[in-house]
Amino acid sequence: MTEKSFAIEGMSCASCAAHVEKAASKVEGISFASVNLATERLTISYDERKTSPGQVVDAVSRAGYKAIDDEKERRASRPETERLRKRLLWSLLFTIPLLILTMSAMAGARMPEFISPENRPLTFALLQLLLTTPVVITGRSFYITGTKTLFRGNPGMDTLVGLGTAAAYLYGIYATIRIAGGEAHYVHNLYYESAATIITLITTGRFLEARSKASAGSAIKQLLSLAPPLATVIRDGKEKTVPASKVKVDELVVVRPGERFPADGIVTEGTTSADESMLTGESTPVEKAAGSEVTGGSINLNGSVICRATRVGSETTLARIVRMMEDAQGSKAPIARMADRISGIFVPVVMALALLAGTAWFIGTGDFRLAFTVLISVLIIACPCALGLATPVAVMVGTGRGAQQGILVKSGEALETARKAKVVVLDKTGTVTTGILVVTDTIPVNGTGEMELIALAAAAESRSEHPVAKAVIRLAEQEGVTISGPDRFSALPGYGVEASVDGTHILAGSRRLMNERKVDTGEADIAAEELASRGKTIMYIAAKGKFKGVIAVADTIRPGSPGAVTELKSMGLEVMMITGDSINTARHIAGEAGIEKVVAGVLPGDKAGEIRKIHNSGKSVIMVGDGINDAPALATADVGIAIGSGTDVAIEAADVVLIKNDLQDVVRTLRLSHYTIRNIKQNLFWAFFYNILGIPVAMGLLHLFGGPLLNPMIAAAAMSFSSVSVVWNALRLRKIRL
Repeated sequence: MTEKSFAIEGMSCASCAAHVEKAASKVEGISFASVNLATERLTISYDERKTSPGQVVDAVSRAGYKAIDDEKERRASRPETERLRKRLLWSLLFTIPLLILTMSAMAGARMPEFISPENRPLTFALLQLLLTTPVVITGRSFYITGTKTLFRGNPGMDTLVGLGTAAAYLYGIYATIRIAGGEAHYVHNLYYESAATIITLITTGRFLEARSKASAGSAIKQLLSLAPPLATVIRDGKEKTVPASKVKVDELVVVRPGERFPADGIVTEGTTSADESMLTGESTPVEKAAGSEVTGGSINLNGSVICRATRVGSETTLARIVRMMEDAQGSKAPIARMADRISGIFVPVVMALALLAGTAWFIGTGDFRLAFTVLISVLIIACPCALGLATPVAVMVGTGRGAQQGILVKSGEALETARKAKVVVLDKTGTVTTGILVVTDTIPVNGTGEMELIALAAAAESRSEHPVAKAVIRLAEQEGVTISGPDRFSALPGYGVEASVDGTHILAGSRRLMNERKVDTGEADIAAEELASRGKTIMYIAAKGKFKGVIAVADTIRPGSPGAVTELKSMGLEVMMITGDSINTARHIAGEAGIEKVVAGVLPGDKAGEIRKIHNSGKSVIMVGDGINDAPALATADVGIAIGSGTDVAIEAADVVLIKNDLQDVVRTLRLSHYTIRNIKQNLFWAFFYNILGIPVAMGLLHLFGGPLLNPMIAAAAMSFSSVSVVWNALRLRKIRL
């Protein structure tokens, strides 16, 4: 199956989104179709053998909307906010004098005789018509889209607004004709100001909504702005400035202080520090030297360096982050499905209620003006905009806030599911621990100095690729110990290594190796056994047949792991650790981290089975891991979280990616999930509450018991405010502290 996204034009409410989704889903070969009203995107999954994107475009067009290839739309960058601002200014230009004119007459203010409704009713009516017509023309999109969707059987918000304002405008023209025919009393039945004011208020609401939605999507815009437009590359021995998109893999790139790295790469020359805060949320500069990895979009702070590009264009970390965020912001949380189902039938029901209420009032009172007011008020107040925006805008802002903190949530579903978890399963190596072996203890014996012991071990291991050997060599380099290359070297699988360095015979390896070579290790046996019981790997060193001491190596716990485990427990979660290591090693690490439940000795392929066991017991599970062998478990869990330093396979399998190698970000992910879903629930409550309260009032329930009748202009203002308030509430997520 192939995935593709389209920008959708013409949507104005949740009902529109439901109709577009339904139209796309009916195309043969489409297995999945989802519309996000906040981002105005349609995402489909389709079988290329059965259909094509063009057929989807045609289906959306037949439904009354326009689908545009998402990539083309992104490049075009439609200035929706600017267009709405111009429409609003034109509407205000004519609506304000119209309101002054009509409100003055209603208030009984003294008016110039040539436009007085009592003395010159026709002039009064024609002036209103003259001021209203430009506003109606400015708001013509309501009528174009509303008519299309109505005749195709998919009425939406524009249909409601179009019907309401067209009815008011056309009735005003009818009244003007009757005035011209001598029936001056029709001057009190003009509805021009209602039509113009409703269009202006709803345009105001859409402008504020568009501007707020632009703020909601600012996280992606900020990330896109990190990519520098140009790069300096070395070609044919000369520096050359090229577009950053033209940098090739393995090409050398020169990055000077203050410039952004144009691609992911490895430093080959120079030293500097980099500001990676926009990608990781970590404000502390990161030191870079030869061999260090750099990330495209980060800032080179103080040194000129040359880097070899390893990932360019759409494969860079920055591009992948943007892609993940766009996918997340285009996705739906399960909580949105109820709102979608309601929105799909909402507009036809509202139209029926408006007609029913208007007819009932006319039959009951014979007052056409009253009935007409009720009809327009119901049509205008019941637009389901707030309902459609409640979930997607919160998901958009929530995922954007997470990205700023180095937490990449791939979907709205993952965001919602995370807060329901009961168990958090942590992989040991690379998740609870750093995944890098380091020397933790040195025990020299028989008069051997510590540096001498390290030098002997490093010299013997200098040709080995074993992780234990690398840990010893790293320590030697850090301590400034000179490492002599061996004259002879032999790897002894399962035992260790044997080497000859400057004529000195050295053994480095297990106790079994020492026993076979008749080396007495008695002086360190008790200490070595105690270290081994704490999960450490023990290396025995002998030179010229004489025992020199012991070096202990271990994978150390991440500094933030104990605190993260404590916080997870305080949230009421059960925390357990899973590993392929021995039970002694696992228990020691778990003890340091504060984890009581441990599953050890698990083969890589069996981790997913352990996750299924927990899931089958009725508990939802979060799995946190980083390796290739964690990928099946990450995919099996209700929510898979990949530590950012992990493999590409693990990151692809996960639902959430933590850019920083910090277990505290699992806690922050759960907080983000909690805050976002709480915000969505608030939005849905107010959206439903608004419609439940607003529709009966518009239908004249209060007036039935002697109360006021809802003015259509007030209905329009209330409808616009409900949509804007939902977006503003979602924007509060930008300020949450994780």
